[in-house]
Amino acid sequence: MYVHHLLYSTIMISEWVSYMMFYLLAAVFCAVLTYCMYVHHVHQKYDHIPGPPRDSFLLGHIPTFSRGAKSDNLTILMSPKYTKDPFVYKRLFNLFGKRFLGNGLVTAMDHDDWYRQRRIMDPAFSSTYLRSLMGTFNEMSERLMDHMEEIADTKTPVIMHDLVNCVTLDVICKAAFGVDLNLFKQTDSPFQKAVEQCLKGMVFYLRDPFFTLFPKNWKTVQQTKDATELLRKTGNKWIQKRKTAIENGEDVPKDILTQILKTAEEENVNNTKDHELMLDNFVTFFIAGQETTANQLSFAIMELGRHPEIYKRAKAEVDEILGTKRNISYEDLGKFTYLSQVLKETLRLYPTAPGTSRWLHEDMVINGLKIPGSCAVIFSSYVSQRLEKFFKDPLKFDPERFDVNAPKPYYCYYPFALGPRTCLGQVFSQMEAKVVLAKLLQRFEFSLVPGQSFDIKDTGTLRPKSGVICNIKHCS
Repeated sequence: MYVHHLLYSTIMISEWVSYMMFYLLAAVFCAVLTYCMYVHHVHQKYDHIPGPPRDSFLLGHIPTFSRGAKSDNLTILMSPKYTKDPFVYKRLFNLFGKRFLGNGLVTAMDHDDWYRQRRIMDPAFSSTYLRSLMGTFNEMSERLMDHMEEIADTKTPVIMHDLVNCVTLDVICKAAFGVDLNLFKQTDSPFQKAVEQCLKGMVFYLRDPFFTLFPKNWKTVQQTKDATELLRKTGNKWIQKRKTAIENGEDVPKDILTQILKTAEEENVNNTKDHELMLDNFVTFFIAGQETTANQLSFAIMELGRHPEIYKRAKAEVDEILGTKRNISYEDLGKFTYLSQVLKETLRLYPTAPGTSRWLHEDMVINGLKIPGSCAVIFSSYVSQRLEKFFKDPLKFDPERFDVNAPKPYYCYYPFALGPRTCLGQVFSQMEAKVVLAKLLQRFEFSLVPGQSFDIKDTGTLRPKSGVICNIKHCS
């Protein structure tokens, strides 16, 4: 009897397991079928838009983007009222799980949140305040000149990108936060390395959704997390120190941080959420305000070295305006007409950010091509600024394109974006770039070391792959 009961129970369990397996397999089959139908629907929705063939039915173009993120060589084919793309900008909120740019000015997607932040930040970038920064621009640029004095005429090649990277980081720290890093004496700054590591990690994080799955990448992931934490902890320390000084009635530097804190106080902004937003913008300033200006200066030096006639004309203008004086005034900046054209043409060929993206809420037809709603559209300034349609002989470096009498390139030249969300710090950046480049042309002669690459490296921002290696000597 017992054996019979046991046998019966075994049969029942076996049948129950069989039923469960059947239902489980049926559920898996239905899930896979549903997903495949969804993928097919997505394909039908977008297949009419020109593009490369998919890598696979299920993964689409993900493997292509993944390979692109790991490759040093990318080929870009150039042919012919919306919010920001939530995929890209939400991804930048965190970096491998660590809060990175958060909801700062660059990444804020809600218009009201963005407008409120912009209103608080605007006074710190007014023309009146920016004029007061000329002393900082001159002081930090002179440190670069002093450093170059030591290496000029030694016939030792110099990587110019490293030097301008130091001066732009010194400028943003001093002008924005009243902190003197003095990177020409502190050559092994963890802060500088942290910015580099965040940019490196950002590229992988945005372009390779499977990056964290592979053990070989875990070291990079951890290094990026540590770098992000260092930036935010440093920002928190500097902000808290300044808040305390203001509350105690101490004399504080009249820098961007003070301006922001005073405006925030007037706006009655003082809670944990707003403190986190200040940290978001602290990191944003360093990533967007330092790296981009350094890259622009590096490309400008590279192109001046490749075009002796443009170099001579830019130097002649600087010499005529400055003579032998070392201190550049705000009024001098307005006189650097040709130098400004050189910097604008540099940004045309080498926009420091390769583009921007926006989210379409509804269908749109562009040149007869229907773009479905609820998708991201990427605008590549790198492509539009190199199109023959908009710029004659587009790959030629020609500052004359930006002569006051030349046709204006509307809506095809946007290195700082366009509209109300245009870059808040663009005037700051171009003032700084003019001061550094003018002093360099006034005091030194530089020539490119033969044999180096003029390729572009994409590290989240665009920079010269070679670093721009130059021989430096004093002006004769």
